Amino acid sequence: MSHVDPILRQLADGLRLRGYSDRTLQAYQGQIGRLLRWVGKPPSAIAAEDVRAYLLHLAQEGKASASSRNQARNAIKFLYAEVLQEPGKVEDVPRARERQRLPVVLSREEVVGLFAAVENLKHRAILLVIYAAGLRVSEAARLKVADVDGKQHRLFVRGGKGAQDRYTIIAETALEALREYWRVYRPKEWLFPSDRPDKAISPRTIQAVFKQARERAGIRKAATVHTLRHSFATHLLEDGVDLRYIQELLGHKDPRTTQLYTHVSRGKVERIRSPLDGLALKEGGEGYVIVEPPF
Repeated sequence: MSHVDPILRQLADGLRLRGYSDRTLQAYQGQIGRLLRWVGKPPSAIAAEDVRAYLLHLAQEGKASASSRNQARNAIKFLYAEVLQEPGKVEDVPRARERQRLPVVLSREEVVGLFAAVENLKHRAILLVIYAAGLRVSEAARLKVADVDGKQHRLFVRGGKGAQDRYTIIAETALEALREYWRVYRPKEWLFPSDRPDKAISPRTIQAVFKQARERAGIRKAATVHTLRHSFATHLLEDGVDLRYIQELLGHKDPRTTQLYTHVSRGKVERIRSPLDGLALKEGGEGYVIVEPPF
């Protein structure tokens, strides 16, 4: 299909001009490429009905999750509204309803156990910083030495999600770990370089470091390195920090994203008693075999 490559290059140019990340660029090119191959027409010949039929095909066949279908919709909308200047083709395409999943969160005791399981000085510093500042793994990988402000206990996060810069906090404990790490490794530009000093560590390497630490600590939860960010937000909420400040530290555009942590916070919920606890129920059932519960 000779029309695919030119339109993908045009799409890439439009994304770069508007400052989108390389990750978004690759995702949108993949989505548009799949659309064009499925429809079998050049973009100029594709009608609104074709777009709806394609998204319906993804939904009915179970070929993509709701989030993936919404990404396809966003890519198609960007192509026609921003690049080809034909917004009418995507105006009435609805978003797929996504299932709200609660984040996995580590308890404070599990966080302590996780850090205790990391022996490598550099690896421990990376995980400490992610938890202490609530970073995404890609943000931690791109940190530079100059981004650390020890006097004001804050980090400068460049190019976060949506190409947004922000400041976030960092604990004194994490700063001490960073100072100890710096005295040994002496990084120059990138705070956590890869084997090559001029190149930053890869997010995949950080993910592998976390997985190894989780296994050593005996944590059975389906936790990933992103769980440290979830835990940071949840523990701040439990400590009484206002959601608006947590939203700012995390770099969330939509406050509803931050509000999700109210569902996993243990702070006030643990102090609520079930009404059953206040009832004087008669004990009964003599002759039962007493077996210890598994929890």
